[in-house]
Amino acid sequence: MNVDTMRAIDKWAGIPLTFLLTIAKRFGRLFVARQQGPIKRILFIELSEMGSTILVDPALNKAKRELDAELFFLIFAKNKESLALTATIAPENIRTLRENNLFLLVLDTITFFFWCRKNRIDTVVDLELFSRFTAILSFLSGCCRRVGFYSFHNEGLYRGELLTHRIAYNPHIHIAKNFLAMINGLLADEEEVPYSKKRVEDDELVLPQYKCPTCEQERIRNLLAKYTGRDIDGQAHLVLINPNASELLPQRRWPRSRYEELIRAILGHRQDVLVLITGAPGEHEEAAEMCARTGSDRCLNCAGALKLAELPVLYSMAALMVTNDSGPGHFSAITPLPTFVLFGPETPALYGSLGNSTPIFAGLACSPCVSAANHRKTPCTDNKCMQAITVDQVFSLIRPVLDQLEIAAGQDKTF
Repeated sequence: MNVDTMRAIDKWAGIPLTFLLTIAKRFGRLFVARQQGPIKRILFIELSEMGSTILVDPALNKAKRELDAELFFLIFAKNKESLALTATIAPENIRTLRENNLFLLVLDTITFFFWCRKNRIDTVVDLELFSRFTAILSFLSGCCRRVGFYSFHNEGLYRGELLTHRIAYNPHIHIAKNFLAMINGLLADEEEVPYSKKRVEDDELVLPQYKCPTCEQERIRNLLAKYTGRDIDGQAHLVLINPNASELLPQRRWPRSRYEELIRAILGHRQDVLVLITGAPGEHEEAAEMCARTGSDRCLNCAGALKLAELPVLYSMAALMVTNDSGPGHFSAITPLPTFVLFGPETPALYGSLGNSTPIFAGLACSPCVSAANHRKTPCTDNKCMQAITVDQVFSLIRPVLDQLEIAAGQDKTF
């Protein structure tokens, strides 16, 4: 199913269903006493955003550390690999939903409820921003504690009264801090309205760092050489360009012509640099066209060459990366790679990378235009916020990193 279809189902089916479940829940109190024991097994739900599996990692580790709980995770099948980047969740504790079509989604949803009970999960943390579907999943999971964002007096964000721990989503702090506030809600000594009345410090936003074996770098170099038909010289500096963004928000894309101009500027600045265009397998053809238009054999099409789990190795080898606001901007945060992320419909204040990242944001009056309040749906069809970012602006930011690189043996620094 495409994103718009899922949004429509979530709205038109989700609102009446959460309303009916709220009524059932209230009548249920007359007959069933709510029982709560110690927190032992926590399920986290984040379905659609791969980057969020990185941003939630500080919260996952805090739950593991301070609650001494076993962690589980529910995610769309296509995004499962992103959880392997930090390896905080044991593979056997990851449950997936296939979103390919409605039948498979319904089937996986039903079996999910049995899975929750089989694993005796007692607490669920719904990380999605006001999704009715995940509110239903949380309630029917059978967990006695249900943590999630609650609208309170905000209009248009109804998803029933199904939570036991209602967290105030704060649009003025980073989403990673909002996730940590959910864990603080579970740690609170007494009930709070709203949760959580505790400050989240900047030093809590820590990610595990990937340590890359040298043998892995050689393997990836050989793999890329086979894929591109060109030897990836260990002396050359690798600059990564990730020009695309997911279909979830196509307005995040910087014009391809700008990327091509930037690539030419990079290659013209240093002759000991190879530019690798990265992306998903479905982006291979577009990347090939970009390589052809740059007119240089030092621009290589690597879209689809690597699995997601192999990206940290590539990031450990590279000199820098320029990317749209998408998953790779967050995946690189587990490495020291200098990453330059182009923002438009979103704001880096809320969704910036937790790693060695430089956000590039024009800050137009209409930007950011997506938020929790509109379920990340914008009417914009002309992303001036991205077009306002110039090639000169981006190149001026990455040039100091390029200039600090050692000169490869037998090469001049610039043309």
